Amino acid sequence: MKDASPQTIYLKDYTPFGYAVESVHLTFRLAPSATRVLSKIRFAPNPEASDRTFFLHGEDLTLISARIDGAEVSPAISDKGLTCDVPDGAFTWEAEVEIDPASNTALEGLYMSNGMYCTQCEAEGFRKITFYPDRPDVMSIFTVRVESDLPVLLSNGNKARQGEGYAEWHDPWPKPAYLFALVAGDLVNHPDSFTTRSGREVELNIWVRKGDLGKCAFAMESLKKSMTWDEEVYGREYDLDIFNIVAVDDFNMGAMENKGLNIFNSSAVLASPETATDMNFERIEAIIAHEYFHNWTGNRITCRDWFQLCLKEGLTVFRDAQFTADMRSAPVKRIDDANDLRGRQFPEDNGPLSHPVRPESFQEINNFYTATVYEKGAEVIGMLKRLVGDEAYYQALQLYFDRHDGDAATIEDWLKVFEETTRRDLSQFKRWYSQSGTPRLTVEETWEPESTASRPPRRDLTVNHEAPDQVRGGGTYTLTFRQETRPTPGQAEKLPQVIPIAVGLLGPNGDEVMPTRVLEMTQAEQSFRFEGLGARPVPSILRDFSAPVILDRTLTSAENAFLLAHDTDPFNRWEAGRNLARATLLDMVTEDAQPDAAYLDGITEVLRDRDLDSVLRSQMLGLPPESEIAQVLHDRGITPDPDAIHDAHETLKQRMAEYLQDLLPVIYAESQVDGPYSPDFDQVSKRDLAMRMLGLISRIDGGAQAAAQYASADNMTLQLSALSSLLIAGKGAEQLQAFHDQWQDDRLVMDKWFGLQVAHAAPDKAAKVAQRLTEHPAFTMSNPNRFRAVLGGLGMNHAGFHHASGQGYALLADKLIALDAKNPQTTARMCALFQTWRRYDAGRQAHAKAALERIAGTEGLSRDTTEMVTRMLAG
Repeated sequence: MKDASPQTIYLKDYTPFGYAVESVHLTFRLAPSATRVLSKIRFAPNPEASDRTFFLHGEDLTLISARIDGAEVSPAISDKGLTCDVPDGAFTWEAEVEIDPASNTALEGLYMSNGMYCTQCEAEGFRKITFYPDRPDVMSIFTVRVESDLPVLLSNGNKARQGEGYAEWHDPWPKPAYLFALVAGDLVNHPDSFTTRSGREVELNIWVRKGDLGKCAFAMESLKKSMTWDEEVYGREYDLDIFNIVAVDDFNMGAMENKGLNIFNSSAVLASPETATDMNFERIEAIIAHEYFHNWTGNRITCRDWFQLCLKEGLTVFRDAQFTADMRSAPVKRIDDANDLRGRQFPEDNGPLSHPVRPESFQEINNFYTATVYEKGAEVIGMLKRLVGDEAYYQALQLYFDRHDGDAATIEDWLKVFEETTRRDLSQFKRWYSQSGTPRLTVEETWEPESTASRPPRRDLTVNHEAPDQVRGGGTYTLTFRQETRPTPGQAEKLPQVIPIAVGLLGPNGDEVMPTRVLEMTQAEQSFRFEGLGARPVPSILRDFSAPVILDRTLTSAENAFLLAHDTDPFNRWEAGRNLARATLLDMVTEDAQPDAAYLDGITEVLRDRDLDSVLRSQMLGLPPESEIAQVLHDRGITPDPDAIHDAHETLKQRMAEYLQDLLPVIYAESQVDGPYSPDFDQVSKRDLAMRMLGLISRIDGGAQAAAQYASADNMTLQLSALSSLLIAGKGAEQLQAFHDQWQDDRLVMDKWFGLQVAHAAPDKAAKVAQRLTEHPAFTMSNPNRFRAVLGGLGMNHAGFHHASGQGYALLADKLIALDAKNPQTTARMCALFQTWRRYDAGRQAHAKAALERIAGTEGLSRDTTEMVTRMLAG
């Protein structure tokens, strides 16, 4: 039979737990199949609560004994936890349970990975360790004793004592159970230290398997940079004597911010020039920062309930984006974030899985660790900062830290500090947290060459600006915006949002006549008037991607080419090129048109602009992904054909290569890096442009240059980009085998080998390639990284996954059904690959629906996967 019928939990039903937890003492006697966990917990009635029911969460636990104030008790036990009669006043609860880490393939709670004990307790994994009120608003001080003959025994906080066969840890800062962590194994450490601004010395360690010690240096430097940055920018200082990071191979997520003991997916820690690409290095830097920043925005101040997840995650994603922008390039980071939002969050926000940044209900909280909560949540923070200004933003943050340190806070708490700091009413802005869907903006322009005294009064907002003397005049230019958010599941009616629209104005000669101004849109329709202009300007709208909205604005090729050539805002200059590419692809798909000459001329000029960052030049040559073109067609009422979209992409790339063929080898040569490898931005920028050039060169030279690069490559970025380019050229079988033979013992590099083949498979062969790879001896269902490399790679191969045969849908369904019994969390998240199934033709829909219904009908399906599949079938 199926997992028990999922229970829907509602935000409106929140009530505090009936008891405060004054202290927690845990003892772990580790054994692979029979670990004993002894708990001693001091409870006291919570004066803020009216319900005194004593319920402790607990799943997959064998209760050995239970006592209250030393007397044995017999609690009532269910598959969700236990209840027990308790004294009216404070009391001490003691329990002993047995758990089986070795058989825990769900990777939640305490489990084993290659002989190492490790934990993952967010969101609700602690209940698989011992009986406890496993909810984020219950915070306490933990003391932990770990007993084992393994040499390294770690937990949260500071080390209290250590002897033969044991170690004791004490965390002086109250925390919820989801931040508990334990690691035990035969590990080695990469040590360092950090001196805080107040002069405290902090011991730093990255713990890894013995063969990985040479891949820790970059992660350690990233950690120290993060600690310095958080002190300098947010005034946040680390608060323990030690900070440990552990790399784990089998991990469902990227990393976990457990207090003082961060546990990381190995892919988010381990890097060397030989085994990691530039993109891997940047990802590691960002994730290290993200988890460290959680020490204040997540740990010291946590969330009251899981509906407030965006409070800690949205804010921390925003902070790590600021960090990356400061460490590398702000324009490039903004472009990357917009691409990510449009590629992952916009489809989510406008499909069957749509939900607000702060959901109103859920059945399985693990299903709401989404792009909406994280990335859109970060965009909401960014809009708030843009609206109130930098000074007020940091003043409000200081008040937030001062007021809520040690609290389990809410979105209302967060917004209140901004209202008090700025005296603004943020009730309308709060809709960004409660209203799902992506707002769509349309804009109309009007130009009146001379002011007319007799013009009737208007309700437009006049934007104050100082135009340069040479362009001043009597003309008035007006922008009229309209906003609409389409219905989403459970929300048919939408109200106007507060939308910060960053706008600049360019003169006919390309000079900027008005620098960036933020227009604050609060109505469904609103006009903004710019006076005193000598000529009709060209607007640059939504600069720096100032709001997570869809700007529905039709521009001619000439207008986009003008912005591509002259816009002073790097994001909008890139956007103009993207608009040209998108329009070209749409015309090719719908009208069988040839590539637009204006686009080809525009990217030629970009490529020749040596004053532009190399990586920005590379970004501007990138095409909108095939899935984005499919969504645009769907939005226009046209059923997208994945094959036609794929063919248009291939045709345009080939035409680009031919059009630029004289320039490509020149730029490729200019972009070579001399000297030893470094992941710093200057080198990364050059290599990024060189890789873009190589991909195009390979379309006209049959892969000759790529083969030469592969043969001489001395780092993974060059080696993998060469191999990718060879596959683009229809070559590379020899190099693919050589890559396998060279790296077959490195599990993270082998993930790249698996993923690359699926990514570059022809649409009619993608499912067969993925199937073949799942039969490879090195493929394993139990490792999330390997599973995602192959099946996630298939889902990202747009034309392959959505092939008319339905083979992609069927294969993914087969593997998800097999995985669900072992790892429901990864299964449920991978189900999201089906979320756009309704936008395609009837034949594809029938195949996708059959696959989803087959998953839904699986005996014993987890509640995680049941919720996801049910929502997609209902939507």
